[in-house]
Amino acid sequence: MTNPISWGILGAAGFARKTMAPAIHAARNSHVVALATRKSERAAPFSELMPGLRVLESYEELLAAPEIEAVYIPLPNALHTEWSLRAAEAGKHVLCEKPIGLSTEDLEQLIAKRRDAGVLIAEAWMPAHHPQWHTAHELIADGAIGTLHTVTGHFSFGLTDASNIRLSADLGGGALRDIGVYPIGTFRLATGQDPDPVATDLVVENGVATSAWIACRADDIRFHFHVSMRTTRSQEMRFFGTKGTLNVPAPFNPGPMGEAQLHLARDGADVQVIRFPMVDQYVAQVEAVFDCIRNGTDYPCPLEFSMGTQRTLDAIFAHASDA
Repeated sequence: MTNPISWGILGAAGFARKTMAPAIHAARNSHVVALATRKSERAAPFSELMPGLRVLESYEELLAAPEIEAVYIPLPNALHTEWSLRAAEAGKHVLCEKPIGLSTEDLEQLIAKRRDAGVLIAEAWMPAHHPQWHTAHELIADGAIGTLHTVTGHFSFGLTDASNIRLSADLGGGALRDIGVYPIGTFRLATGQDPDPVATDLVVENGVATSAWIACRADDIRFHFHVSMRTTRSQEMRFFGTKGTLNVPAPFNPGPMGEAQLHLARDGADVQVIRFPMVDQYVAQVEAVFDCIRNGTDYPCPLEFSMGTQRTLDAIFAHASDA
């Protein structure tokens, strides 16, 4: 009989309530047993979903609970590395929201702690668990669109609440950290290349980049992307080759943004639509944690992958500060 994984959640964040707690609840061989929050009223929706949930008043108390094997961390960005390290030191496996660190130095600490503690520490970057991206990588690698020439992408939404933590410089906010990891990461996942910035244009408000237009190169591939917390809700990734194009219309949030699909258009042929219905990438992410812990399966988004994306972010910030 399979031994299920008992999860604890640090903080009653809205994303944990709406998305990740239900995903853990729905995943095979996983269940949430405890939530740490100082505001008991925020625990009520979690308890409704998972009767019998233990509600603890401190993160430290949750990390000390022996029955908890894995911890999900949805705290503000600036707290991700600290509490990932503390959870690992307590012997817990860690799934932490992106970005798991704010610098390559943070990622180096996490990789060292993962080795020393002998636990899984991973970033909750869900596209790595969706089959549309594995198929996109295979199509590009097999030359389905010829030689890759240009990649474009965008991810945007409108943020009007001035108190939102995404607008706090002290808490590690900003469009690049919050959503820039998606076009950068999916470019890397699909191409196997690491992009280097050659031009940056940032709109900064109160120390936070709320919009960014970035031009990169990876060998002979040009990569341009735009992210913004000040425009309408939209997302897309497009890959242009010498013999065709590959369009990913719902690249980061399939479901809310439409069905996961790949549109393959090759010269002289009808557009081929490859569909991925009924895939929940958040549930797949939780089940990948289970497979890694119980079966020793390689985790699809290891810290080394997160490190590559963080290097690109660091380079973008350095380029922007020099401009």
